[in-house]
Amino acid sequence: MAPRKKAQVAFASAVMLLFLSGVAAYVTINRLLASEKWVIHTLEVKAALGDIESAYVRVGRARSGYVISGTDDFLAEFDAAAPEIPGKLQRLRDLTRDNPKQRELSSRLEDAINRRVALLRESVQLKKQAPEDRQGQAEFDRRGVPVSSEMTSLMQEMRAGEQTLFDIREKTTNRLFMLTVVTLAVAFILALELLAVHYRLLSAELNAREDAEQSARNSEESLRRLTGRLLQLQDAERRKFSRELHDSLGQYLAGAKMNLEMFASERKDSLLAETVQLLDHSIAETRTISHLLHPPLLDEVGLSSAAKWYLEGFAQRSGIEVKVDLAEDASRLPKPVALGLFRVLQESLTNIHRHSNSARAEVALQLSADQAILKVRDYGGGIAPEVLDHFQTAGTKSGVGLAGMRERIHELGGQFRIEPCAPGTLILVTMPLAERTGRAPETVAAD
Repeated sequence: MAPRKKAQVAFASAVMLLFLSGVAAYVTINRLLASEKWVIHTLEVKAALGDIESAYVRVGRARSGYVISGTDDFLAEFDAAAPEIPGKLQRLRDLTRDNPKQRELSSRLEDAINRRVALLRESVQLKKQAPEDRQGQAEFDRRGVPVSSEMTSLMQEMRAGEQTLFDIREKTTNRLFMLTVVTLAVAFILALELLAVHYRLLSAELNAREDAEQSARNSEESLRRLTGRLLQLQDAERRKFSRELHDSLGQYLAGAKMNLEMFASERKDSLLAETVQLLDHSIAETRTISHLLHPPLLDEVGLSSAAKWYLEGFAQRSGIEVKVDLAEDASRLPKPVALGLFRVLQESLTNIHRHSNSARAEVALQLSADQAILKVRDYGGGIAPEVLDHFQTAGTKSGVGLAGMRERIHELGGQFRIEPCAPGTLILVTMPLAERTGRAPETVAAD
């Protein structure tokens, strides 16, 4: 997966994780709030029981004070506290509506309190009618004892039930709270890690882009220098061919023309033979120039034959002994590959002749199913290490011939390397064959 795709996946994963953690936190917090509501509900039930008990105690204390002292203040307190009990019982019924067991206990408690309050009212009424009837008051007290006991038992049972619910709900609340904290912490840590991965991948992509841009700028600068140098060499080559055509071929043709004119006027057979010789020289010179521009053997019989022809002529002209090891089936090479390898061979041998001071050279062409390998080695003084280092890194401080060879090979999808030897230098070119086109390569075939 490409670095940019990985960065996008990491960022999308972080966003998705944050979204999912937000949803999980929302659901958990809602459950936590619901659990808190039930905790509060339990506390409200316990508070309602306390309010009922408090109101009942006030009613009982006011009745006792009135029966004992007969003071109207206690009677007024009784009349004020007794009406509050039904409202508090109603609130207890509302709070326990969701719990069948507590609702049943609440109904029983309400019945017991109503019976006990009724006895207290009768006691107060008896005090009003017969203030000195102590036996009647004692009877009311006796009848109220079991009711009070029932009330106390019911309240304790309801409190115990609510306490059990409170413990359960409190544990649930604590568990949900911890779950929320852990969920948010884990999601936050994972999101930070994914964002860190996204940042590292983006940084790596930016660094790679900067390196590529720097390499492109270096290549562009090298290409500008190479283009300028090539234009200079092109002009020099044109001047060279112009001189060759003028000094050799042109002179031969001018001499042939003069001889033909003299033959036309004097009819001397020697002039005709000399003219034929001049024309033979012209034809040979024309072939030489043509071969230098583009060897016809390369198209006619393939790279091996053209290279052998060129190497024979090079050895004769330069006096350098050339050891040749060429694959015989090079005719199947694609035309661009064959031409590229031939130009590398020409330029390499030219450099050996001009710069290496080597007395011998070796040329080898190896072919396999998917690549061609050309090796050209000399046994001269070699290339200076700093020049070779600059050429390998940026292509600078090297001759236009080396840079031109490298650019030509790179355009064909191959690799061009210069390796120092002891002694001398090795030019190593590796060219892919059918891989670039995806079809059978166009070959240089013999007629």
